[in-house]
Amino acid sequence: MSARRVRENDDPFGHALLARLKGSPAISIIERDDGYFDAEDVSHYFAEYPSWPSQQREAMDFVHGRVLDVGCGAGRHALHLQSRGHEVVGIDGSPLAIEVCRARGLKRAEVQRVTRISKDLGNFSTIVMMGNNLGLLGGRGRGGWLLRKFARLTTEEGRIVAEGTDPSGSDDPFHRRYRETNVKRGRMPGRIRMRLRYQVHRTDWFDYLLLSPSELHELVAPTSWRVTEILESDGPTYVAVLTKGSTT
Repeated sequence: MSARRVRENDDPFGHALLARLKGSPAISIIERDDGYFDAEDVSHYFAEYPSWPSQQREAMDFVHGRVLDVGCGAGRHALHLQSRGHEVVGIDGSPLAIEVCRARGLKRAEVQRVTRISKDLGNFSTIVMMGNNLGLLGGRGRGGWLLRKFARLTTEEGRIVAEGTDPSGSDDPFHRRYRETNVKRGRMPGRIRMRLRYQVHRTDWFDYLLLSPSELHELVAPTSWRVTEILESDGPTYVAVLTKGSTT
């Protein structure tokens, strides 16, 4: 899920994944710029297909052709799609996450951040952004720019299959106040300024975006993408399927 390319010594996400690969429990910390902290057990990045949430399993049926997995993490989605016969390229800004993917058998995995995707990777039929990686869109400006970039990377029948979180799904007062502050500053309510920590390792601050399905529709409207499916869950997370259509 790394939003930026990082040095190995500043790669908390990768260090946590590598520790888990070696059999140790690993908890990473998500720090928001208002001082809010959350903890994440990284073991779910290694989960096998039968234990995935239903919307993630259903989402795999919308994947076709050559696949780019953006923010591939430990490779759970990329490896599943590879086992189904897809040619898959996994990218992540975390060098150690890519090391983990390769160790687990992903045939092609590259250290690349989402804003620097190389044209050398070729064209793709599907871009996969699972594990809440719709958040890598970052905000209105960056999100529109990335969607146009994805359009150039994909075939005429290209798709994006991406998982996101609706920020309005939480009534926590800490989250509600953060959303209200964003609105006062002219930002999207679910835009988060955050960094990751693990042991002594930490990233720089970066932007992450939580957005509702209706906000996603608005974000893609000026682009060549349109939202054609929303796969809901029992909570605030969902998977959106985007296909190419006419610019509005």
